[in-house]
Amino acid sequence: MTQEVIRRHYLDAMGITAWAAKYQLPNALPTEACEWEESAPAPTPPRERLQALLDDAPAPRRAAPELSVPGDVTASPSAIRALLTNDQPGQAKHAGEPPVPAALPDSQPAEAVAAPDAAPAKPLAFSLSCLCVDGRWLVLHAGEMSTSEQQLLINLLYAAGIQPSVAPSITHFTWPQMTNAFAVEDPLDEAREGLAAFVAGRVNRQGWQLEQLLWWGALGADQGTLDRVLNVADGQSHTLSLPVWQGPALASLLDNTNNKRDLWPELQLLGQQWASVSPADTPQAADDH
Repeated sequence: MTQEVIRRHYLDAMGITAWAAKYQLPNALPTEACEWEESAPAPTPPRERLQALLDDAPAPRRAAPELSVPGDVTASPSAIRALLTNDQPGQAKHAGEPPVPAALPDSQPAEAVAAPDAAPAKPLAFSLSCLCVDGRWLVLHAGEMSTSEQQLLINLLYAAGIQPSVAPSITHFTWPQMTNAFAVEDPLDEAREGLAAFVAGRVNRQGWQLEQLLWWGALGADQGTLDRVLNVADGQSHTLSLPVWQGPALASLLDNTNNKRDLWPELQLLGQQWASVSPADTPQAADDH
């Protein structure tokens, strides 16, 4: 008997349920192989046991003439139930006749009864680049930022008077997290919960106190997945529970001087908003590494 089986025996004796991984996470070691004991079959619910007894029970003897069946037909509980439930007054049916299906209500179409099983839903797929400025402002950008886009972002922040005390590091977030992701019930809700859980984990580990979300990229009905995941309405991301400041995609600013000029007034207002909160009132951000 392997050590894993012995450990499970001890856990069972202490009333502790042992769990085993069903899916292998990326870069995770494989589960240790051992001889697992077969779990006991789930007990049959009382209702199903009673139904099985009714189906297997011998035919009861009934003296009432209206419930008698011909001698050449073997009586069964299912046939007797059919006589009890389907016979109309003045009509006689034999147990050997096939049951007549009940009529559907007028308000219920036939397609609703025989509808085929819906195809399993697939998880939404997207990726984000994430960083935080001094533990106060969360910065998100669609996809993985290039080196040029990262340098441009730092330059824009400095031009607005936003000078982080610690150089922020960038984390790349991809959804779904598992490469062998299974079918989901609600892809949009699970994607929102996944992004919110990722940000919440960073907040807990780094001690951030987020005040605002800086989103670099377009948002709108035509943007598809990311717009629905962030769930931005009235200047608020309901997924992350943060007010949103929106700027253009960084790639559109690399070689376009006019776009940079148009962005300058908004950057000035952003810098004033940053300076309106004293650094003494905000804890220093921990290192992202």
